[in-house]
Amino acid sequence: MSAKPSLSADVPCVHPGTPTQPLDPQIAQLLDLIARAKRPPIHVLDPADAKIAYEKSAPILDISPPPVHGVENLHVTARDGHAIPVRLYAPREASWADPLPLLVYFHGGGFTVGSVNSHDAMCRLYCASAECLVLSVDYRLGPDWRFPTAANDAFDVLHWVFGEASRMGADPTRIALGGDSAGGTLATACAVEAKRAGFAPVLQMLIYPGTSARQDTPSHRALADGYLLTADMIQWFFGQYLDQESSRDDWRFAPLDGGGTGADVRGCCPAWIAVAGYDPLHDEGVAYAAKLQAAGVRTTLVDYATMIHDFFKLGRFVPAVAPAQADAVAALRAAFGA
Repeated sequence: MSAKPSLSADVPCVHPGTPTQPLDPQIAQLLDLIARAKRPPIHVLDPADAKIAYEKSAPILDISPPPVHGVENLHVTARDGHAIPVRLYAPREASWADPLPLLVYFHGGGFTVGSVNSHDAMCRLYCASAECLVLSVDYRLGPDWRFPTAANDAFDVLHWVFGEASRMGADPTRIALGGDSAGGTLATACAVEAKRAGFAPVLQMLIYPGTSARQDTPSHRALADGYLLTADMIQWFFGQYLDQESSRDDWRFAPLDGGGTGADVRGCCPAWIAVAGYDPLHDEGVAYAAKLQAAGVRTTLVDYATMIHDFFKLGRFVPAVAPAQADAVAALRAAFGA
C-alpha cells in the first residue's frame, strides 16, 4: 500500500483529483464479494433495520478485539438531561500519581448507524497500542435525534472530559480528539469548540472525515458508486440526520465550507488526517487539511491512495490496513509525548 504523508505545515497543498493508483487487490476482491452477495444497500433499509444491519456486519471484517486492562461503561449528562453512554478503555490501572493520556473517540456511521460496540475493536487497538485511555462516545443518532443533537452531545462530553480528566486517571494536558467519517466531523467540531472554551487538546485525529456542506467535489463525482460508500448512501445518511436543508451551512456540520467560510480554525490543536484514494470524501479531507494549514495549524495529511472509505475497519480481510492503523497510533504517541 502506498501511504505517505502528502501535506504538513510546511508543504503546499496539491489537489489530488481522482485516483491515480490501482485499487488494493484485497479491497477489489472484497468489493466483488459484496456485489455478488446482492444484499440490499443500507440506504434502502428502514433506519431501524439499517442500524441492526450495521451492528451485525461491523465485526465481520474488523480485526479481533485486542485485550486491554479494563473496560468501563459510564454516562455523561447532556445539556438536556439525557444520559450519553460512553465507554472507557484503560491499558493499565489508572493512577492519579501517574496519569495516562486520553483519546476521546467518536465513531462513524453517517450520524445514523454505529455505536461504541461497532467500534470496539478500533478503540481497543488505540488503547493497547498507544498506551492511552480511550473514551468512546455513544452520541445520539438520526432520525430520532437530528442535528445539532450529535454535535451538542460531543461538545457536552468534551467539556465533561476536561473537567473530570483527573478523576479518570487521565492527564488533562494530554487529551486528544479523534473520529472516523461522521465521527471525524464531530472531532473537527470539538477541536473548534475546545479552542473557544479555552481547552488545549494535543491532537485532532481525523480519519476520512466529512467536512463539506455539499458533496460536489471531483472525488464525489468520480466515486459516486462502486466503492462501498456511495452518493445515494451519503445523501440518505444526511436525510436521516439534518433537521433542515439550511443546516448544511452550519460549521458544526460542515467545518470546511458551511455558510461559505466554515469554521474559524485559527488556534485549533494540531491535526493528523487520513484520507483514502477511492473514497468520495477524499477531496474534502484534503481541503480541510489545507484550510487548517492556511490558518497556521500544524497539520499532517496521509493519503492512502489504494484504499476505500471505512478501510480502517477492514483489517481482518485487508492486510494493508495494519500499517495505516500503526500510523494513527504513531501520531497519537507523538502527540502524547510517548
